[in-house]
Amino acid sequence: MEDSAIQNRYSGFSRIKLFWALSRTPHGLLDMSTPALGALLWLGAFPPINIIILGIITVFAGYTAVYAWNDVIDHRVDKEKTRIGSLRETENYLDAVLPRHPMAQGLLSLREGLLWALGWSLLAIIGAYRLNPVCVLIFVAGCFLEAIYCLMLKVSPFRTIVSGGVKTSGAVAAIFAVDPNPSLVYIIVLFLWLFFWEIGGQNIPADWADIEEDRQLQAQTIPVRLGTGYAALISLGCIILALAMNILVFYHSNLGFDPPSVIACLITGVYLLLQPALRTFMSKKRSHAMGLFNKASYYPLAMLGVVVINLLI
Repeated sequence: MEDSAIQNRYSGFSRIKLFWALSRTPHGLLDMSTPALGALLWLGAFPPINIIILGIITVFAGYTAVYAWNDVIDHRVDKEKTRIGSLRETENYLDAVLPRHPMAQGLLSLREGLLWALGWSLLAIIGAYRLNPVCVLIFVAGCFLEAIYCLMLKVSPFRTIVSGGVKTSGAVAAIFAVDPNPSLVYIIVLFLWLFFWEIGGQNIPADWADIEEDRQLQAQTIPVRLGTGYAALISLGCIILALAMNILVFYHSNLGFDPPSVIACLITGVYLLLQPALRTFMSKKRSHAMGLFNKASYYPLAMLGVVVINLLI
């Protein structure tokens, strides 16, 4: 009966839309901003057009593959979550724009998901090798960390640290794609900037959205293990650190920001990160945590817009 209801609910979705859902493509497209942001800040200019085109293809393939691997590895856990109600009240949640976990809901088979992930991984590896062989190593490391992150669900809340490493890998690889000898200091501050953004604005709020299901699964996430009060505090702390690292990233970049751009960056950070994080901290509500996740997801894209405008002007 439940399987029939799910099939009817998503009967209007084409197969390709279900595959895009598997890779959380709407979110993946937003995440593609982070590699572009990291590369442009370091170069202080646009790279050659051939690098831009190859980079876009490679980055899209990479994010499509990594998100798909998440669902492939978490297939059994996602099925348990689906059975105990992970489809509840997610209509305002960015990751629910398309069906969540389509394999777990029986909309795609595990074999289809595996082939999808392998195909995009191969394309990402080819593109990364063409850009810089170092990028291949970073992509493979990112996939490996994603697997560790998934397998740690019932082991430790410190899995969120692994998630921070996964999300920063794309931006670090993009730097090596445009410069084989970048500054180590710049790489470190960029890593920390995106690391704290991911933990405070993405990982903890995303786990908060699934808190009831995770409790029943005895998952070791920060909201489950430490409670929503500490989860909100850690999230807010990470957001503040991310905003501080933002200043250091621009200081060590080759862009040379003028006052209007600096003001634009500060306003962007306050609106998309600090304000919703404070709201979540004050209310401890799941709906506000999802709002933080949604707004924080647009932060790299908004920052990329500021950088591009600066370069064009």
